[in-house]
Amino acid sequence: MKLEAVSVQRLYIQIAEQLVQLIRAGDIQPGQRLPSERDLATRFDVSRPTIREAMIALEVSNIVEVRSGSGVYVLPLAKESSLKASEDLPGPYEILEARALIEADAAALAAERMSNDELQVLGQLLRKLISEIDKGDIEAAEKIDQQFHLTIAKGSRNSALLATINWLWDLRNESQIATVFHRHAREEGSTPSQEEHQNILDAITRRDPAAARDAMTTHLERVVLNFHDYTPS
Repeated sequence: MKLEAVSVQRLYIQIAEQLVQLIRAGDIQPGQRLPSERDLATRFDVSRPTIREAMIALEVSNIVEVRSGSGVYVLPLAKESSLKASEDLPGPYEILEARALIEADAAALAAERMSNDELQVLGQLLRKLISEIDKGDIEAAEKIDQQFHLTIAKGSRNSALLATINWLWDLRNESQIATVFHRHAREEGSTPSQEEHQNILDAITRRDPAAARDAMTTHLERVVLNFHDYTPS
C-alpha cells in the first residue's frame, strides 16, 4: 500500500488560490479592482488579517497590484502564472501572535536570569535603535530591534524558548509574505516604538518578571493591532 503525505494548506493560501481560479475563469478581469478587504472577509467568512495575507500572496506572485490608497487591482494573467506561496509558511499575523505569547514569558525569565553584562548590551542596543529611528533609517532600526528581542530570549536561559524565538524571527525575515507585509508597514509609517522598548528594558533591569511580561505583551500586542490597521484596500 502506497501512502502519500497529506498537506493541509493554510487558509490565506486557499483563499488566494480561489481568487486565482476566478481570474482564470474570467469572473474577475485584468485591471478590475478587487472587492474591499471587509467585503472579501465577509464573503469568505474569515478574518480581515487572513484576507490581507491572501492579498500579499497574490502580490508576490505578480497576480495583483496593490496601489496605496486606491486598492488591489488584477494584473494580466500569463498562462504560466501561478501562486508562488507554495512555501506554505505561517503568515505574518500568525508569526506576530506567536511572538506575543512566547516572547512575553521569555522577558519574564530574562528579568530573573539575565546577567548584568547582557543588560548593558540591551541598553546599548536600545540607544542604537533610537539613533537609527532619529536618522530615519527604519530598516536598520528593525535589524537592531531583532537583536534586542533575541538578546532577551538568550537572557531567559531557556534553550527551547531561544530556538523557538529564533525560528519565528527567521520566518519573519525569510517568508515572502511576511517580507512584503513589513515593507508595506514601513511605507505606511510603522516604526519600532522607543517607549515600549524602554519599558521592557526598565522592567528587566528592575528584575521584575511580571512587569517585563506585561511590557513585552503590550509591545507585541500593539504590533498585532498595527497589522489589523494596515490595509491595502
